[in-house]
Amino acid sequence: MIVSLEAGNANISLGSLDRLAEALDTTFLKLVSNPERELRRIEEVMWRGKTDASKATLLGAAPARHDTQLWLWSLAPGERYVAEPDPEGWHEMIFVLEGALTLEFDTETQLVQANDFTIYNSAQNYAYLNAGKKILRFVRTVSS
Repeated sequence: MIVSLEAGNANISLGSLDRLAEALDTTFLKLVSNPERELRRIEEVMWRGKTDASKATLLGAAPARHDTQLWLWSLAPGERYVAEPDPEGWHEMIFVLEGALTLEFDTETQLVQANDFTIYNSAQNYAYLNAGKKILRFVRTVSS
């Protein structure tokens, strides 16, 4: 798995990175950040989809009770990302820049159009889906 990750041939889930960081007694940000760069501007791709158009870039972070993370996501048409629930007390704030984001939860589906936002408890099952025909771009903030 590590060889595949290093070669760019595999993705590890963001939730698995959280658990790995916890097992190593560190934080997600310390685990994935370049130690020579400040956390305020990380700007690293952390997830890639099936096409080059789908990716999640961790832009930066600010101190909070645990962490606050700022992400720039893009999903190609038809692409989907299934998230693992965050720990209790975590929330996401999403602002859609282009396209429309379909958020799928266990009990409901929410559509967030361009220039609109949503805030939700991320300590639950959820998925991002681009059901449209154009690229989807959104900003995601995760905080605890």
